[in-house]
Amino acid sequence: MKRILLIVGGGIAAYKSAELIRLLRKRGHAVRCVLTEGGSHFVTPMTLAALSEDKVYTTLWDLTDEAEMGHIQLSRQADLIVVCPVTADLMARMAAGVADDLATTLLLATDTPVLAAPAMNVRMWTHAATVRNVAQLRGDGITVLEPDEGAMACGEYGPGRLPEPVAIAEAIDRALGVSDRLAGRHVLVTAGPTHEPIDPVRYLANRSSGKQGFAIAGALAALGARVTLVAGPVMLPTPAGVDRVDVETAREMAGAVEAALPADVAVMVAAVADWHVAVAVQKVKKGAMPPVLTLAENPDILATLASAANRPPLVIGFAAETERVIEHAAAKRLRKKADWIVANDVSGDVMGGDANTVHIVREGGVESWERLPKATVATRLADAIADALET
Repeated sequence: MKRILLIVGGGIAAYKSAELIRLLRKRGHAVRCVLTEGGSHFVTPMTLAALSEDKVYTTLWDLTDEAEMGHIQLSRQADLIVVCPVTADLMARMAAGVADDLATTLLLATDTPVLAAPAMNVRMWTHAATVRNVAQLRGDGITVLEPDEGAMACGEYGPGRLPEPVAIAEAIDRALGVSDRLAGRHVLVTAGPTHEPIDPVRYLANRSSGKQGFAIAGALAALGARVTLVAGPVMLPTPAGVDRVDVETAREMAGAVEAALPADVAVMVAAVADWHVAVAVQKVKKGAMPPVLTLAENPDILATLASAANRPPLVIGFAAETERVIEHAAAKRLRKKADWIVANDVSGDVMGGDANTVHIVREGGVESWERLPKATVATRLADAIADALET
């Protein structure tokens, strides 16, 4: 059992803290709550006390509690402090080191890990001050989750929605290092582009950043899986707990994938080049006419893996499309013999961006996740994989 101190900030999303407490208790955690003055306008101490089965703390000026330096004890007795929701105001005060109420005082007095789940208006979230404060908090070692994107209580649409309680609960388990849903499983992930040389200084490539694949690898490792990440040429840090194999070309990636088998799951996120070039030994010089490139087909890594004798029980491919996304993805799933295809429309800012809209195409139908941070997509996909293996 882990002990969680939950600070409930002000904002309409505070009502979701009740569901979060229920989920955490169901997972076997003990929850103790601190309710800010703003939060008390949206949920009551009685609600939080009933769900947590513990006293709710609301003020720094309680004579009984503070006679024993209660804010110090609260800050030191938990395994994790969770701020949910953290508003723009509370985030700014945390970043500045303000200590003018119980919540900010115990946050300043703690050496316990802190996780914050933001919820605010889209313009507040994208404001330069909030961007600066998030960077400061993350630099201070605080885990700040990415908010979801969608319709808000204020009537606007965009990033700033509080992540769903189940996603926050999973993030809490990862922060506590207690999630073992994929313990004992080996998951193979590919990510990034491939570079196909034309000559010693030029190559064919695509716009894949590798961000989604790396996020998925990290989310799977956080659930206890042994993850092998075969990465194309990208400048991204290796996610915690992940074994990384760097490659450059599609043929190198195919070899690394084969060498990583057997696996329980394969998630083929990489945007693999379809063709390679007959490489010139020396740099191709500019002439009167453009050079003619002779292209040869690269190995089809997904199709080969899905038909292999040592095929993983669950094979998931990705489909980057610019039109008729679901239709093309469904056809690709059958053609490649994959179990799932995760399809997305890359005609906008997806490649290289931080958000994604994906459609999970399976035999039983299609599930769509509308424009979410890539980290959230990764968490949801990792949970879906764990669900599939548990059934």
